[in-house]
Amino acid sequence: MFGSVTIKRKQGVIVLATTAVAFLVASTALSLNDVASTAELAVPFAYNVITATILILVSLCCAAVLSARPQRTSYNPIETLSEVVRRVRDTRDYSLRVTIHRQDEVGSLAADFNSMMADVERRFKTAFDSPAIGMFLVDENRAIYQINQSFAKMLGYDKNDLDRKLIREISHPDDQEIGLYQFEDLKAGRIDYYQIEKRYLHKDGHAIWALCSVSVVRDGDDRYQHAITHVQDITEAHQLSTELSYQATHDSLTSLVNRREFEIRIESSLTTAQRDDREHAICYLDLDQFKVINDTCGHVAGDELLRQISNLLRSKVRSNDTIARLGGDEFGLLMEGCPLVQAQRVAETLRTAIEDFQFVWDDIRFRIGVSIGVVPINGESSSVTEVLQQADTACYAAKDKGRNRVHLFLREDEELAKRRGEMRWVTEIQAALEADRFRLYVQPIVPVRLTESGYEHYEVLIRMIDTNGDEIPPGAFLPAAERYGLAARIDRWVLSRLLEWLANNPTVAERISMYSVNLSGLTLADELFLGYAINLLNESQVPTSKICFEITETAVISNLSQATRFISTLKDLGCLFALDDFGSGLSSFAYLKSLPVDYLKIDGMFVRDVHIDPINRALVKSINDVGKVMGKRTIAEFVENNDVLEVLAELNVDYGQGYGIGKPFPLDDLGTGADALAASG
Repeated sequence: MFGSVTIKRKQGVIVLATTAVAFLVASTALSLNDVASTAELAVPFAYNVITATILILVSLCCAAVLSARPQRTSYNPIETLSEVVRRVRDTRDYSLRVTIHRQDEVGSLAADFNSMMADVERRFKTAFDSPAIGMFLVDENRAIYQINQSFAKMLGYDKNDLDRKLIREISHPDDQEIGLYQFEDLKAGRIDYYQIEKRYLHKDGHAIWALCSVSVVRDGDDRYQHAITHVQDITEAHQLSTELSYQATHDSLTSLVNRREFEIRIESSLTTAQRDDREHAICYLDLDQFKVINDTCGHVAGDELLRQISNLLRSKVRSNDTIARLGGDEFGLLMEGCPLVQAQRVAETLRTAIEDFQFVWDDIRFRIGVSIGVVPINGESSSVTEVLQQADTACYAAKDKGRNRVHLFLREDEELAKRRGEMRWVTEIQAALEADRFRLYVQPIVPVRLTESGYEHYEVLIRMIDTNGDEIPPGAFLPAAERYGLAARIDRWVLSRLLEWLANNPTVAERISMYSVNLSGLTLADELFLGYAINLLNESQVPTSKICFEITETAVISNLSQATRFISTLKDLGCLFALDDFGSGLSSFAYLKSLPVDYLKIDGMFVRDVHIDPINRALVKSINDVGKVMGKRTIAEFVENNDVLEVLAELNVDYGQGYGIGKPFPLDDLGTGADALAASG
């Protein structure tokens, strides 16, 4: 449009110049025709040339005047418009407008531009203010401006209250420096975008977790203009994540750290011990008599006891120490930067505190104890597994020495060496179970007065066969099986193999009066074993009245309610029960009244010297008399000779068992004649 105006002005100049030239030519031609002599030619020719020159000069002046006006009226406003466009491009300031001076083509263009910018500004404000996500701009000093309504509402402010505030002024004190280094990189052009999580402070003071996405805007010369920050409120998601993380690392009952998190922290302590030559320590705590409270008062009482013990432990250690519930009634304590001597003092403090603690339930007061194993973590410690095994071993050594005491782990400790030997047996037992490398033995139990003709009763025993084919006595591996949870698997193997053998030897099975099968204390608490035994007995052709299960007095006392239920269930099927090692407990007679057992096996420690020790004789007599009053039959263990057998007959004991009566022999020898030879000693 503006080019056409310029062309028209140039055409006017050309017309004027052409007219002047034509006038000059015509004047010259007329002069040549009208004038005859040469002398007369000079004056009119000069006159015409002067006149033409004047006309040309006048035409040029007119053209200059005509071209100056469109430059003033069109070119300068266009330059102004271009400048505004450049500023909008560089600053993203959509509020800029062009001033309109004339109502011509240029003015119309400026008006259209202003209208377009007004629409852009309106759309920008709509896009900026309407989203639920918070948005604001940040200048080079980290001051915020152009805040949208969502961000202001998120923090509980009016938009004007936030304008020109520094980011640090609305940030949580601990998060004021978060994102600072990224922002400097953004300004310097090293990055164009970054994302962070941080906390802002609401107007009322509470923290708001936010996910901030920050991008940069630069001008045409690649200089920083401002940063655009998008803020998403993730408080609820962060709280949920925190709760899930807490649940994954803490015990739900006591709110203590769980075993997995405890092992992670031990791993970290091992690193610092080896890298920085620091010394730490852990304690492994196992409550004594917890099962008595759990069985007597129920699991609700047991859970409450665990919660109270957890709070007691928290109050006795440093804030940076880690207390964990490792499972059941077992706890762990990790003390970082703690020498072994100090750790031993802390362990003794905990033991005393628990010993003095009284638990009250239904107006009944209970006292418990705790056995504690203490283990150092230093440069010699190799792994988390090793440290925990050492702590567990030390704890059980404390139990074996009488419970309610602290045992310090020392590599040269004989007691701990025994425990480590037991742990090595675990692998051997598992391999033997998988390879079926066990063998059943039996030992006869006979009437003391030999008044029951044709009575045959055998206790079923077990031997392990090692990889060389040698037999390993039960005393070598059964303690490890008891301690490390393998006893129930062995009991399953014994019961299933016995019933299988009897099914394959019906003649012998018919002849034998009774088979006594030993059960571990842990088996009594195993619901799966109870179901397994019921199924086996129901499927077997062997009369259940020929199966007598032997359980130790100590196992029954520690699992009283479960043992009673176990006994009652299998007695309903017709099985019998014997209470083994009777008299070894402190409250033998008190528990006896509530146990539906058929036999009492008098502890061998009283029997072996009954013929020479009057106290043992009196104890055996009292146990036998009480048993008879309660309708129980008695079996004396460790009958080593005829002198003992004669005293037992005088005391009216029913049955005897021991090397003086018959040694153990393989189950397969029953009915071959070898059993008679073995029974004869």
